[in-house]
Amino acid sequence: MSETNPAAAAPAEAAPHRYTAAMAAEIEARWQDFWDARGTYAAPNPEGDLAGDPELVARPKKFIMDMFPYPSGAGLHVGHPLGYIATDVFARFQRMTGHNVLHTLGFDAFGLPAEQHAVQTGEHPRITTEAAINNMKSQLRRLGLGHDKRRSFATIDPEYYKWTQWIFLQIFNSWYDDEAGKARPIAELVARFESGERAVPGHTRAWGELTAPERADVLSGFRLAYASDAPVNWCPGLGTVLANEEVTADGRSERGNFPVFKAKLRQWNMRITAYADRLLDDLDALDWPEAIKLQQRNWIGRSEGARVDFPVDGERITVFTTRPDTLFGATYMVLAPEHPLVDKFVPEAWPEGTHDVWTGAHATPAEAVDAYRAQAASKSDVERQAEAKDKTGVFTGVYATNPVNGERVPVFIADYVLMGYGTGAIMAVPAHDIRDFAFARAFELPITCVVEPTDGRGTDTSTWDDAFASYDAKIINSSHDGISLDGLGVVDAKARITEWLAGEGIGEGTVNFRLRDWLFSRQRYWGEPFPIVYDEDGVAHPLPESMLPLELPEVEDYSPRTFDPDDADTSPETPLSRNADWVNVTLDLGDGAGPRPYRRETNTMPNWAGSCWYELRYLDPHNSEKLVDPEIERYWMGPREGQPHGGVDLYVGGAEHAVLHLLYARFWSKVLFDLGHVSSAEPFHKLFNQGMIQAYVYRDSRGFPVPAAEVEERDGAYYHQGEQVSRLLGKMGKSLKNAVTPEAICAEYGADTLRLYEMAMGPLDVSRPWDTRAVVGQYRLLQRLWRNVVDESTGEVTVVDTEPDEDTLRALHKAIDGVRQDLEGLRFNTAIAKITELNNHLTKAGGAVPRPVAEALVLLVAPLAPHIAEELWRRLGHTDTVVHQDLPVADPAYVVDESVTCVVQIKGKVKARLEVSPAISDEELEKVALADEAVVKALAGAGIRKVVVRAPKLVNIVTA
Repeated sequence: MSETNPAAAAPAEAAPHRYTAAMAAEIEARWQDFWDARGTYAAPNPEGDLAGDPELVARPKKFIMDMFPYPSGAGLHVGHPLGYIATDVFARFQRMTGHNVLHTLGFDAFGLPAEQHAVQTGEHPRITTEAAINNMKSQLRRLGLGHDKRRSFATIDPEYYKWTQWIFLQIFNSWYDDEAGKARPIAELVARFESGERAVPGHTRAWGELTAPERADVLSGFRLAYASDAPVNWCPGLGTVLANEEVTADGRSERGNFPVFKAKLRQWNMRITAYADRLLDDLDALDWPEAIKLQQRNWIGRSEGARVDFPVDGERITVFTTRPDTLFGATYMVLAPEHPLVDKFVPEAWPEGTHDVWTGAHATPAEAVDAYRAQAASKSDVERQAEAKDKTGVFTGVYATNPVNGERVPVFIADYVLMGYGTGAIMAVPAHDIRDFAFARAFELPITCVVEPTDGRGTDTSTWDDAFASYDAKIINSSHDGISLDGLGVVDAKARITEWLAGEGIGEGTVNFRLRDWLFSRQRYWGEPFPIVYDEDGVAHPLPESMLPLELPEVEDYSPRTFDPDDADTSPETPLSRNADWVNVTLDLGDGAGPRPYRRETNTMPNWAGSCWYELRYLDPHNSEKLVDPEIERYWMGPREGQPHGGVDLYVGGAEHAVLHLLYARFWSKVLFDLGHVSSAEPFHKLFNQGMIQAYVYRDSRGFPVPAAEVEERDGAYYHQGEQVSRLLGKMGKSLKNAVTPEAICAEYGADTLRLYEMAMGPLDVSRPWDTRAVVGQYRLLQRLWRNVVDESTGEVTVVDTEPDEDTLRALHKAIDGVRQDLEGLRFNTAIAKITELNNHLTKAGGAVPRPVAEALVLLVAPLAPHIAEELWRRLGHTDTVVHQDLPVADPAYVVDESVTCVVQIKGKVKARLEVSPAISDEELEKVALADEAVVKALAGAGIRKVVVRAPKLVNIVTA
C-alpha cells in the first residue's frame, strides 16, 4: 500500500552523525567486505584442506543448516529470508557461547523451472540457473548472513553430482539383508548364490548355469536401486512420469495442471520399503516436531496382519489383511485393475449364470476388463480411494476358492483397490467393511456376518443399512474342517487363524506398509544422468568410479516430447535419447570383458536426488577422492550424548517437506551408514519448521491481483485506481503482485532493521503478516541504541568509564539472562523485546551510559543486528570482530528481584499489595498479610475460615 518512509522524514543536517538508512548502507557494506576478506565465518575442520585454528576445533561443535534453496529467476522477496536470518542469529549466538559453528548455504539447482525456461527460449538451463544463483547470493550477502562461503556449491556442479552418481551406484550395488537388518554389498549375495548357500529364487538351476540376463533379473529383485516395469503416473502433457506426490487429488499434474494416467513403464526405483521399520523406529530419538513425526509415521503406514493365498485356475491370489479373523466372511475378491494376474486368467466367455450387473453390459470378460481399466487409468490414487457414493467395478469371469471353507468367491476388479498398496488384491468381507458393504449391495453379492453385532441389529445382514465394524466383539459363523474361531475375541481369533494358515502352507503372519518404493526416474534433461549403461542383452552395468562424473551432454532440444494431454496411449521420449553420439558408446568397464558397445540410460534423476545428501558435502566440499573424510564426518555429524544417531544439530525449513525430502534423505543416510561410509544413521537430529511471512492480496472485480503498493485505504475499504478491491491475507509472491523485496527494505532502513523486524514479528514457528509500516519500529530501536553510544552531532563516543547504579545493573543482568535463554530457544521475538527494554531503560535514565553496560548491550545485539554491533564495538575501542566475542553472562545476584509484589485477596477482591522477599515462606507470608493494616481494616473483625498462600505472590483469605 502507498505510504511514506518515516525514517526519511528527519533532516540529516540537524544530526550529521545520526543513524540513517544511508549510514546503515555504508556500515553494512563495509563490514560485509571486512568479514569476506578475513574469512570471519570460516569453520575449521579437524583435518583436510579446510583444517584451521586448533583452538576452534577443540570447542564443542554446532552444525546449523537451512533447507536447500532453489535459485528462482524471480529472486527473493522478504518472506524467503525468514529462516536464513533465524539460523544466522542462532549460529552467531553459538559462536559467542564458545562453539565451532558450521553454517553455510548451497543451491538445489536442478529442476523443472529452469528446464521449462530452456524449452521456451532455447537458452541452456545452466545459464539461467547460474544467473539466478549469483543474484540470490548478492541478495543474501546484503542481509549480512554469516556463511562459510568456502563450503558453498550447487547441485549442478559436476564435482558435486559426481558424488550423487557415486551414491546411486552404492545403492545399486547393495541389497538389504533382513537377517543382518542392514544393507550389504550385492557381491556378498552373489557369493551366496554361487556357493549354493542361498537358493536362487525362481530357478531350479544353479547360479553358474543362469544366463547373464537371468542373473541380472534375479539381482534386480534384491538391489536397493532397481529398474522395473511398474505402474506409473504418466503425464502426456508434460512428457514425463510423476511421483504420486506430484499428482493432485483430482488426478492432474501439480505443474501445468495436465491430466495424469496410469501406465506401465520401465523406471528406476529405490527400495526404500526395505527400511520402513527403521525409518519408523528411529523417529523416536529425533528432536523433531511431533506433527512432522506423525506425518512420517502415517506415510510409512505400518500395519500388522496376515498374507493369505486364494487358489484360482492354477494360480493363486495373495492378499494382505489386517483382519484374518474374518476370513469366513470373505464372499468375493477385488483386484486392482492393473494387477498382472488379470491378464493371465480372464476367460473368453462369461461363466454360465453370471449376473448381468457383474458384466458391465459387456459381451466378454476381456471387453469388460479393458473398458474398466481405461476408465480407472484416468483417476488419481486419491480419487480412487475417495469414498464415492457409487461403487464401480467389473467381474473378471473367474472364481477363487476361499481357503478356510472351500467356497467359490467371484473375483472383480475395482478402482478402489490400488496395486501400490499391499498386494493389489483384497478379500472382501462386506458385513464388516464399509466400502465392501457398499460394493456388495451394488453388485448383489452375499454378505455373511462373522463378527457378532453388539448394537442390537442381529445377524440377518439383509436388514442392515451398513457394515458392522468392531475390534471388540466375538467371532461367529467361522468353523470348518478342524478350524473354529467361534466364540473367540478378535485378538485371539487373529492369532489362531494366522497359526492355522501357516500350518497349512496357505498364509503367514506379516507386516505391511503404506510406504511404496521411490520412483526415481524423470524424462527430463536438467537432472543428474544415471551412471548406468546397457549391453546388447539389456543388462544394466554400473559405470566404474573412474568414469564419474558422467556429465550432461549438449542437446538441441531441451524438452521431452509432449503429447496431446488427453492421449493416454503414449510413452516418454526424453531429450537425452535424441543425442545418439552420447547414448551409443563403446566402453571398457574394467570388468574383464574389454571394450563393448553399450547404450546409456536416457532418463535423469529426480530433483530430490541432490538434496538427499548435501549436508555431507558441506563438511568436506573439495574432496575429490572421497564422499567425505571419515574423521571430518564423525566430528560434525557423528553420534554423541543425546544424539544417538548423529546428524545436523539444527535443521530449519518449511513444514511442506515433512515427508518427501526428509524421508528420502533419511533413507540415503541409512544406506551410507550401513555400508560404512558415514557414522551418522540420521541426517538431521533437530528439526525446526519456521512459519511463513504472509501478505495481503488485493483483487479487482474480475478476481485478478492488483499491485499491493498501489492500493489505498479509505474508510476501512481498499481502492486501486478508484475501483474498490477485495483484500485477503495469503502468500507473498510476484504473481500475486504483493511481493516486497529485501533490497527495497534495506534501501529504506538498512539490513539490520530488516533482520530485527523479521525476528520480532512473532514466534518463529508461526506464520505472520508482513506490514512495511511496522518496520520503522525496529529502525527506531537501532537509532536509540546508536544514540546511547554515539553523539549524533559530533560522532564521538559518549560512554563513560563509571560503574552503573543498582537499578541499571539489575536491568542489564536480567536482560542478559533473558536474551541468552531466548536465543538458545529460538525465541528471537522475546529476545528483542528484552533488548528493547534495556535500551529504553538507558534512554530514560539520561546521561552518559556506563561503558560496561554499553558494551554488554552491543554484544547482546550482535547476533541479531551484526553490522551496527560491529561498528559500535569498533567505536568503543575494540580491534577484534564482535563475531567471536563472548556473550555476556548474567550475575545471578542481580537477576533475582530484591522484592516482589504479593497480592492479598479477601473473597476474591484485592485488598492489599505487599512488597516481600522472593524467598519468603508460606508461613511467614501469611503472618505478614494478616498483620497488614489494610487487611485488618478490610476484615473488620470477620472470622477467617481459610487462608490460601502461594508464596511469594498471592494470599487469598476466605472469611467465615
